[in-house]
This record gives sequence, structure tokens and C-alpha cells, in this order.
Amino acid sequence: MLNWADELIQEYTVGKQDLKRRADRLDRSNPIEMQDLKQINSMIESMTFSLDWMKTGRQPGNYRGVDKKAIYQRRSYENIDLIPDIAAQLETDDINKKHLFMTREEKIILADILASFSLRERQCYILHVAQKRSMGDIATELGVSKSMVQQSIRRAKKKIKDRVENDSMIYA
Repeated sequence: MLNWADELIQEYTVGKQDLKRRADRLDRSNPIEMQDLKQINSMIESMTFSLDWMKTGRQPGNYRGVDKKAIYQRRSYENIDLIPDIAAQLETDDINKKHLFMTREEKIILADILASFSLRERQCYILHVAQKRSMGDIATELGVSKSMVQQSIRRAKKKIKDRVENDSMIYA
């Protein structure tokens, strides 16, 4: 359920930890290993810079500009591949079958709602609601407690409820 940026962040974090362990094992009295240490420290600094950029979606140290925070975490959900197609659930013998679809505005609202979720809330909510997985199965798959899954789903549902209430007040 991770997007490419989340996977890259994990890879860079593991790589940075490996470099730190390697730097700690070097003999600081050996001039050759001190050259290696200088190179490793440069790589660690570069990875830290890249990680900060990926996590925030903006260049580290750049406090002015039009970029947005967490830009890579805001995904395009217009394709809605995550949500199962419910057309198959309709009766096939119904001659006047209605095709269910979402308008562009509804897709934008859904994308905003999903983008407002944390990664854990999004994972738990989609697995539970869209894929009809039990909270126990989700907890096992994600490696968290069942209460964490319940709490994440509860928070996601509250965010949806708040959004629906706000939108109904706007259009009323």
C-alpha cells in the first residue's frame, strides 16, 4: 500500500543507517580510513538532504516558495483503482441497469478526504471498508495491534464525517 515515495524513503533510511554503522566501525587513527570516513559522511549528508526533501516534498532550507508540504503523499485518486467496482454487485438481469460513476467533483472530494488521512489511517480504512478485511487480518498484515487498526479506522471515519458535515453546511 506504500507509494513510490514511501518505499524510497524506507530504502534511503535503511541505507543511511548502514552507512552510519560502517562509519562507526572505521579506525579513526588510520589516514586511509579517515578518507573513507570523509566520503561516508558526505554520503550520509546527501542522504539526509534527500530524505528531508522526500518527506516534506520541498527542498530543505527553502522556506520561501510555492511548494507544498508533503507533496508526494498527496496522490491522485481520480483513477480510483483502490476502490472496488460495485457495478458487478448490481443484478445482472436488470434491464434498466444503472451505471454507477463518480463525477469529477466527487472524485476531487474523495481524493481530498483520502489525502487528509495519515498513511496508517489510509491503509486501515481502505483494507477494512473497500476490501472487507477484518481488523485482525489488517493488524497481522501491517504488523500492528488490532487496537491500532481500530483507532486508525475510527479517526478516518471521523475525518469523513467532519468533511461531510462541513460540505453540507457549505451547500445548505
